Amino acid sequence: MTSEGSSNKPVLIAGPTASGKSAFALALAQRCGGVVINADSMQVYRDLRVLTARPTREEEAAVAHRLYGHVDAAVNFSAGAWVADAAKVLEEVRAEGRVPIFVGGSGLYFKALTRGLSAVPPIPPEIREAVRARLERDGVEAMHVELARRDAASAARLKVHDRTRIARALEVVEATGRSLADWHREGLPPLLSPGSSHAVFLAPDREVLYARIDARFDAMLKAGALEEVARLAARDLDPLLPAMKAHGVPTLIRHLRGELTLEEAAVIGRADTRHYAKRQFTWFRHQLPEFEWVRPEAAREWLESVTTR
Repeated sequence: MTSEGSSNKPVLIAGPTASGKSAFALALAQRCGGVVINADSMQVYRDLRVLTARPTREEEAAVAHRLYGHVDAAVNFSAGAWVADAAKVLEEVRAEGRVPIFVGGSGLYFKALTRGLSAVPPIPPEIREAVRARLERDGVEAMHVELARRDAASAARLKVHDRTRIARALEVVEATGRSLADWHREGLPPLLSPGSSHAVFLAPDREVLYARIDARFDAMLKAGALEEVARLAARDLDPLLPAMKAHGVPTLIRHLRGELTLEEAAVIGRADTRHYAKRQFTWFRHQLPEFEWVRPEAAREWLESVTTR
């Protein structure tokens, strides 16, 4: 790929949190006149710039960035909603003759982009609220029993205490009269066909990555993450909303309530983020094996090699 943009083939940059994805995407976009498109499920929320390590305002001014901070934390944003937004952006970027550069750590977003997505329709807000009210009133175990009666396959697949997924499965049954498994059999087509993009997974050394995660969490606190979470907590939103479960948010809210010291909250936040990074390695290895794994320091050489094959 040259600075003249001789190839507009999309580039997909995935990897665990703190692996250097955003820096690589920024450098690539500057070089080829590309557009950086967010594929991270937490960086869509405008309320969480610091704690989700969104690109800085200076970075966003340096090259075109799309789908960052465009969703309010009160919205239960889904992979399906992201795909709809990404389809529009992809069409616009292609019409401009520019290189689409998708970057993020959300495996489901990349899977939807390249493999398609189940066709579950939007859940009416009143049904979602009713299911969650029952969850709070009756408890997760009772809801799992209800799910077993209405959608035995999903209940058997889910752990008894998995509040979020049990609620989601019940919402789908209640709204549509059909199980999640039924909907998963009727998929939406992918936005990118096989072989139509360059796909890389940045895979740093684990110990180096974990040290970076710890250092970055501390840097986030110094940069205003606690104040950001305080503003979010003041909105008194549903704790099951995706934004309310972003890494660091629950523990920092506990600190703000006086349940944890700031250092205790930071220890938990750092550990949760490290565990998430470990899950990202495993997920991409098994779910999207077509992504080529390279060390971050070799990413530019990898891109040169694939664009000359």
